[in-house]
Amino acid sequence: MDDKIKTYLNQLNKIEKEICELLIILIDNELLDSESKVWHAHPVWFLNGNPIVGFSKQKRGVRLMFWSELDFEEESLNVIGSKFKDASIFYNHVSEIEIESVKRCLNKSIEIQWDYKNLIKRKGVLEKLYLNKC
Repeated sequence: MDDKIKTYLNQLNKIEKEICELLIILIDNELLDSESKVWHAHPVWFLNGNPIVGFSKQKRGVRLMFWSELDFEEESLNVIGSKFKDASIFYNHVSEIEIESVKRCLNKSIEIQWDYKNLIKRKGVLEKLYLNKC
């Protein structure tokens, strides 16, 4: 685990840390080829330089955010971004995490992605990535 992610976790209270530690396990087990780092002050996982999923402590709880979730058609992720294709869910206790739902979303995130990596180069225009499914 990245040292900056460890530092991030150490700043959380016990309940928040339990939530984040379970999310890390789920993410790492499903996104095997991902790179994780602290990006814009919170942990984010990338595939080929494209942000896929991350979490952050917020007033409403721990927010699990998927960058391309809007296309996943998952009712569990009910906080919809206003500008991009992201969607989120908030957790206030580890028992609220529906493990199979998170795994399903993580697997969809491998197949369904929007190209956030080149967002600046394209002057804010998002393009869908068409990934080979083997």
